[in-house]
Amino acid sequence: MDKKTGIIRKCIQAGWGIITNAYVKGFLPGGPAIYGGNLKKLCVPGMNCYSCPGALGSCPIGSMQAVFDGRHRKFAFYVIGYLSLIGLICGRFICGWLCLFGLLQELLYKIPVPKIRVPQKLDNVLRYLKYVILVVMVFGLPFFYRTEYGAGEPFFCKYICPVGTLEGGITLVLLNSQMRSMLGWLFKWKFLLLILCILSSMFIYRPFCKYICPLGAFYGLFQKVSLVRMHVDEHSCINCGLCAKTCKMNVDPHINPNSSECIRCRECIAACPKKALSMGVKSRKSQSSPEAGKIPQAIK
Repeated sequence: MDKKTGIIRKCIQAGWGIITNAYVKGFLPGGPAIYGGNLKKLCVPGMNCYSCPGALGSCPIGSMQAVFDGRHRKFAFYVIGYLSLIGLICGRFICGWLCLFGLLQELLYKIPVPKIRVPQKLDNVLRYLKYVILVVMVFGLPFFYRTEYGAGEPFFCKYICPVGTLEGGITLVLLNSQMRSMLGWLFKWKFLLLILCILSSMFIYRPFCKYICPLGAFYGLFQKVSLVRMHVDEHSCINCGLCAKTCKMNVDPHINPNSSECIRCRECIAACPKKALSMGVKSRKSQSSPEAGKIPQAIK
């Protein structure tokens, strides 16, 4: 794998996280707890908690849930349309390049402990869990459940989201002594989920992204039709299997280059010895050679 590609990607992830949480006043003693300016009317494309003191934008999942009107069983389409446009343009590219929580999981995975490979059959089943969460907790329950104010209850953000616990819950509790005295079972429950997510990330690569994240599930729906896509040059590919071995999301790019599980990290592209993989709007023209399609002796 090209280490330079991984370093650049992680720097972009970290940089984007800093930019989208750059409201420094929110972290200062006596400063506003949560930024409430005009930028908060917009949601960032990746997971980022609305309640984080430094957050300049809204969370996309939180925004999806907030637009439901329980009184009339309606919801505003602008958030869905905005996120669908992102999905149609780049699929799950956001997951691999602009998600701060994804970066945290990747760094935790680098801790030198024995790694766990989830059995294939169990892994295949667990992958559907994030779609169940998307349909039930992000769309279904907020749409049908009516609060006293007639709005949809943000079930995922309130009862599950570890991103919100890390960026918003813990931060606000540390900065506000009054909130510490008001902690109840819900915070303890979400804190437990966060600890489980952190611990599992040490043994499994990006478990939240693989099995839980509804935003990844939503973007994954557009993966096969997105404008920016993965391409395989069949004339150059030698079926060596290095791309599949490199992919930590357990995708075989040669067989399914635009799998809904691919986060567009480009590590498989860097690992391909024949440069048969590419990512972009158009597929590269095949560059045939006498050696194309042949498997080197060292790989046989």
